[in-house]
Amino acid sequence: MLSDDLARVLAADYVGDASTLDTDGLKAKRAECQDVEAKVSFLRRLTQGRLDILTSELKRRASGDGASDLSDLVDRLPQILADKVRAPGPGRMPTNLVPPDDDGDLSAELDAVCGPDVLGSLPEMSDDELQNVATGLEQLEGRLSTERKAVFGVIDALQVELARRLETPR
Repeated sequence: MLSDDLARVLAADYVGDASTLDTDGLKAKRAECQDVEAKVSFLRRLTQGRLDILTSELKRRASGDGASDLSDLVDRLPQILADKVRAPGPGRMPTNLVPPDDDGDLSAELDAVCGPDVLGSLPEMSDDELQNVATGLEQLEGRLSTERKAVFGVIDALQVELARRLETPR
């Protein structure tokens, strides 16, 4: 489960004294962290996409456009989900562009905040309901971003030790 994997790789003793691990052990831990990071990143992208959809609907309503139905929303999806905005900072290039295997709880929390039933009923929801769901998505995205950065910190610590070993003749 993603939550268990995150807890394990973010535990204070996961890396411990990296210099005591053999190289294969370091590489295995790095690979495990990279797998966890891919899952968190994918879930974060799904969360951002759903938030983009809700934000677009809130903006459409605020502009005074007339009533919308689900087919109008579906027609606007390519424009809504276009990758036109980047977060500040250098970011990191994804190492894996394939969606990770869903291990059970990968999207359960996201679906609890904004599942397919919510997305399918956006046109019927009140502005307050939409704003509440958007707030829940913003909080989830913020937490996932923080967790992702923490996993990268662990990957970096493992990578530093691997690089040190390449530089130090044995």
